[in-house]
Amino acid sequence: MRARIAAVPAGEEPTRPRGLLDRVPSGGLVVCSIASVQFGSALAATLFDLTGPAGTVLLRLVFGSVVLMAVWRPRLAGRHSRQLALAAVFGVVLAAMNLSFYEALDRIPLGIAVALEFVGPLTVALLGSRRRLDLVWVLLAAAGIALLTRGGTNGLDALGVGFALLAGVFWGIYILLNARLGRSFEGGTGLALAMCVGTLLVVPFGVAEAGSDLLSGEALLLGAAVGVLSSAIPYSLEVEALRRIAPAVFGVLMSIEPAMAALAGYLVLGQHLGGRALAGIALVIIASVGAARRGGEPAVAL
Repeated sequence: MRARIAAVPAGEEPTRPRGLLDRVPSGGLVVCSIASVQFGSALAATLFDLTGPAGTVLLRLVFGSVVLMAVWRPRLAGRHSRQLALAAVFGVVLAAMNLSFYEALDRIPLGIAVALEFVGPLTVALLGSRRRLDLVWVLLAAAGIALLTRGGTNGLDALGVGFALLAGVFWGIYILLNARLGRSFEGGTGLALAMCVGTLLVVPFGVAEAGSDLLSGEALLLGAAVGVLSSAIPYSLEVEALRRIAPAVFGVLMSIEPAMAALAGYLVLGQHLGGRALAGIALVIIASVGAARRGGEPAVAL
């Protein structure tokens, strides 16, 4: 999970020298971003035996915050209290979303967790719609979830399913707050401040669960890799992609995220999914593509 920002209108983007990323097609940037996030999540799961889900979240947020603070160097001086309050609320949502997702990932396969979590962005994409066609996407998503949970939670950890759906709720809230954050702060400065707030909130949970294991060489090395893969790399790729890609197209591309998660879970964690689970993931992807093509804003996540 990671942050996405709103597209910058072409007329407002200053002229800048061409870099390496300018040579990569925008669609390729988005796909690489998705791969980075999901393989980062798979790598994070390998840390659970050492630091637990909460400890892993703490490591990810610490290293992600360090990178974002170094890149954006946000200043508190001169900020309106409403801006700081918004960043603080955003940080609370970040912490809750990541804790919920990693707790789900500790209990159910990555591909299923991401597919269930996608209910949040899908709901936001369909909010306020009065088109009958959008009912199709709702029904497809519901059918996908039914297949993933076999009509209940048979074969899956019920608490893991609950945590994945809770993460989706926070993802939906994150989407709604993201637009306001983008209007209130320049670049990624708001996200950097929110990440710091989220990190502070997770400290008690992470320390209580992992203790001194957080400072082991293995934990620090893997935590740094997770922070870079899940935050720094995808954020940089998406900033560049959103300079040149339409929001609706971006949303459609993001809909492959559950499939990429299933692939990462298989390659890194050896998680084999049956035909029923793969069909459920496919239905969620189709529903997400349909919802995104109606012209709404792309999903936003951390």
